[in-house]
Amino acid sequence: MIYAEILAGGKGTRMGNLDMPKQFLTLKNKPIIMHTIEKFILNDRFDKILVISPKEWINYTKDIIKKFIGSNDRLEVVEGGVNRNESIMNGIRFIEQKYGLNDEDIIVTHDSVRPFLTHRIIEENIDAALKYGAVDTVIEAIDTIIQSEDGKIISDIPVRSTMYQGQTPQSFNIKKLIQYYNDLTDEQKEILTDACKICLLHGDDIRIVKGEIFNIKITTPYDLKIANALIDEKVSL
Repeated sequence: MIYAEILAGGKGTRMGNLDMPKQFLTLKNKPIIMHTIEKFILNDRFDKILVISPKEWINYTKDIIKKFIGSNDRLEVVEGGVNRNESIMNGIRFIEQKYGLNDEDIIVTHDSVRPFLTHRIIEENIDAALKYGAVDTVIEAIDTIIQSEDGKIISDIPVRSTMYQGQTPQSFNIKKLIQYYNDLTDEQKEILTDACKICLLHGDDIRIVKGEIFNIKITTPYDLKIANALIDEKVSL
């Protein structure tokens, strides 16, 4: 089976002092997360679409889905974990308990606050995950990347032509991801913020899918202004 997992378990502290997580902020008359969910609903290859929500916002998430989408048998709202990777795994545990797991099952994980992903990106993630087992969506680095170990002195300037910026979706063979995650130490689980790094630590090849510059993650007030401008541009086309 092919699953989608929309990660909306964060609180969005970089957006400022808000009374709700950033995924519920309004983007062109509806919550950001609804724009994202709609992109996945439009793809009929997904058997189930999980929306991972903070525990205290589960009912609210269900309410806005009902308001903007209505009833949809493919949608499931699942409680998130203490961090990104635990939220991913909570969704996988839900799948295993409710539907069971097969060797070929894959999961396409995506940030709820990246509402501008395209049908092409989704399709290429699905195809590559089915074929290779681990996939990341990236764009070429536009600016030179500076590395600093202490935040004060430059320790390295990597060659820009080999540098990429990570986006989402990130997609995986589910059984393989479970195995790799369970093999991590508790210390590794605490510091890993990227699911693809789980596979990389086990020496697995991770295939690249080309993202888009406009596939932005809305994390700051400035990002929200850019997102509204992008929406207005698409509406006017």
